[in-house]
Amino acid sequence: MSEVTDESVHLTVTSPPYPMVSIWDEFFAENSASSYDDMHQYLNETWREIRRVLVPGGIACINIGDATRTSNGVFHLYPNHSRIIENFERLGFVTLPYVFWKNAYVTLDMEYILIFRKGPPRIFPAKDPRRYDSKFTKKERDEWFSQVWKVPGARQVIDGLERRVAAFPEEIPRRLIRMFSILGDVILDPFLGSGTTLKVAMELDRKFFGYEKFPQLAEIIKSKVRSSHRQVEFLEQRSAIKELAR
Repeated sequence: MSEVTDESVHLTVTSPPYPMVSIWDEFFAENSASSYDDMHQYLNETWREIRRVLVPGGIACINIGDATRTSNGVFHLYPNHSRIIENFERLGFVTLPYVFWKNAYVTLDMEYILIFRKGPPRIFPAKDPRRYDSKFTKKERDEWFSQVWKVPGARQVIDGLERRVAAFPEEIPRRLIRMFSILGDVILDPFLGSGTTLKVAMELDRKFFGYEKFPQLAEIIKSKVRSSHRQVEFLEQRSAIKELAR
């Protein structure tokens, strides 16, 4: 993510390809990752970059599900969430209490929103007006800071690309962005997909960097943000998307 400078991102919200889930086998194979360990090692390249670009006290939120597969007649459970926690902790992150997201559209109907912090809590300037303008209600706090969320999953119906998109519903990034960032902060999604995190970040007056590997998703992303008053720059040769406040 060479376009993103060191310690310039306040929050990462992303849902990466899930290791050992069949719809992502081709993606990992294209990147020379065929085994469970290889797949997580591939994802680790992104986790290291997240460590580089996050500000001190910045937060990374990773939406991930576990996987099951039968091989040679033997059933296996692949605990993706625990492997990612181990890898983030090896990078020096602090693991915060995670969220169980209960949805309706997958075989394993509980996914994880893992939450990590880069070092001690973030320090804000005294009486920063952006913090007051970014506040949420007690009702929202009580619901969002609970450990189980019941949010219906997003149906995948985008011109045959659903197997590449695996979009999560807008409510997930909306909650996380409001919980862990303030107005004007920079949000990063290194696995952008159909652009859900970008759309929500723009609606919540945050700045944004995102990356998407598949060029065929560019038009879908553009269609999501076309009506926005913000300026969006698509750096398509390097698969980067940058949203800039005017």
